[in-house]
Amino acid sequence: MGKHTSKEHNSTTDLFTRAEPLQETRASDHTSHYQPLAALLRPKTLNDFVGQKHLVSEGRPLYKLISNGQIHSLFLWGPPGTGKTTLAHIIANECDCYFLEISAVTSGVKDIREVIEKARLMRQKCNQKTLLFVDEVHRFNKSQQDAFLPVIEDGTIILIGATTENPAFEINNALLSRARTYVLKLLSEEELHQLLKRAIQNYLPDTKINIDARAQSALVANANGDARQLLNVLEICVDYCTSSELNADIHITTEVLQNILPNSMALYDKSGDAFYDLISAFHKTVRGSDPDAALYWFCRILEGGGDPLYVARRLLAIASEDIGNADPRALQIALNAWDTFHRVGPAEGERAIAQATVYLALAPKSNAVYTAFKRARHFAKHTSKEPVPFHLRNATSEITKSLGHGREYRYAHDESHAFAAGEDYFPENISAQRFYYPSDRGLEKKLSEKRSFLDKLNAESDSKRRSDAKDGE
Repeated sequence: MGKHTSKEHNSTTDLFTRAEPLQETRASDHTSHYQPLAALLRPKTLNDFVGQKHLVSEGRPLYKLISNGQIHSLFLWGPPGTGKTTLAHIIANECDCYFLEISAVTSGVKDIREVIEKARLMRQKCNQKTLLFVDEVHRFNKSQQDAFLPVIEDGTIILIGATTENPAFEINNALLSRARTYVLKLLSEEELHQLLKRAIQNYLPDTKINIDARAQSALVANANGDARQLLNVLEICVDYCTSSELNADIHITTEVLQNILPNSMALYDKSGDAFYDLISAFHKTVRGSDPDAALYWFCRILEGGGDPLYVARRLLAIASEDIGNADPRALQIALNAWDTFHRVGPAEGERAIAQATVYLALAPKSNAVYTAFKRARHFAKHTSKEPVPFHLRNATSEITKSLGHGREYRYAHDESHAFAAGEDYFPENISAQRFYYPSDRGLEKKLSEKRSFLDKLNAESDSKRRSDAKDGE
C-alpha cells in the first residue's frame, strides 16, 4: 500500500512546476536550450530583487507577508519589465508553493479548469499550496475571471494576476474584492544601473564584458524603466560583439549600440546631447505658441525612436511652468493624453499627445505661478523658524485652546464676499508679502481682477481699523 501511495505521489507531482530556488543562473549552465537573459538572471530572493522598494523593502507589509510565508491572492499592476513575473516566482519560492502559470493571451476556460484541477489534486494528495500566476489577467473576460472565485474562496489556489491595465477597470469587482492590488513602478535609472552591473557580473562568467560609461547611460535611457528591455538589448550587444575566439573580451561602445539601435541612438547618445536638443526644441516651440513646429519636433522625437511618454511628461511641465493659471485646463488635457496612451496604446495614444501638444501651443501663456513659487520657496527658506500665528493654529484640545490656538480666527465663509478683509495670514514678524502677479492673459486676467477687488477690500478694512483706533484714543 505504501509503495502504491509513493508511486501515486510521484505521478502527481510530475504534473506540476515546483517553485525551485531561483538563482542567478549563468549562461554557461544553459547550453541545451535557449532562455532570454532576463530569465537566466532571474533573482531567487527578495534581497536580490531590484526595484519596487515601496513594496518589498524590509519592513514593508508585502515584504513581511512573503518573509513569513503568508501570502494572499493579489494583483500586480505595472508597466512591462518591472518585475511582475519575477516577483510571483519569488513569492512561490519563499512561501513554499507549487507554481502554475498560464497566460490570458493564449488560455481559455478549458485551460483554467485544468490548472484548477491540478491544484485540487495537489491539495488533496500532497497537502501543498498552489500559486497560480496569470499573466495579462485583464485579457480574461467576465466568465473566465468568475471561474477563479470559488477556488480562491476555498483556498485551492492563491491567485497572482499580472496586468499592465488598471485592475479597477479591467477586473470584476467580485474578483477584486478577494485580492489586493499592488502597483509596480518603472525602475529608476539608479536601479537599472544596478541591474546592469549585476548582469555583467553574472553573464558569461569566463568572459570579461566592458561597457563604456556613455554606452551604459545609453542602455539605461533606452530601457525607459523596463528591466527586461535593458537585459534583452545587453544580450543582443554581447551576441553582436562575440568573436569566434573563445573567452575573448567583449567591449560594448556607443558605436555598437548605434549598429543595434540606430534610431534610438540618435536620441540617446548623451555625449552629443541630441536627445536633449530635440526635447529643448519641442519645449521652446510649445512655449512660443507655434503648433506646427511643435508637432514637427514631436514627430522628430518619435522618428528617432524616442518615448512618446517622455514628451507627455514634458507637456505636464509646460502646462504648469509656461501656461499655469492662464488656462488651468492645459494641465488636465496633458494628463488625459498620458492616460489615453496607457489605455489605448501607441497608435491612438501618440495622436492624443499630438492633440495636447497643439492645445498647449495655442493656450494663453503665463509663468506667473512658476515665478511666484520660486519667490515663495526662497522666502520660506529664510523665514522657516517663524512660528505659526495663534489664530491660524487648530485648537485640538482644551490645553491648546487655553493657550489661544484658533482664538480670533475669522471664518471666511461667514464674511461678506466669503473674504475676511484685513486678516493677516503671515507670521507675526513678517509683513504681508506679494509673490503672485497674475498676467493679463487668459483666465489670469480674471484672477488679476479678483485680486484687485480683494486688495481694495483689504485697504478699506485697514482704513477702518486705523479710523477706529484713532477714535478710541
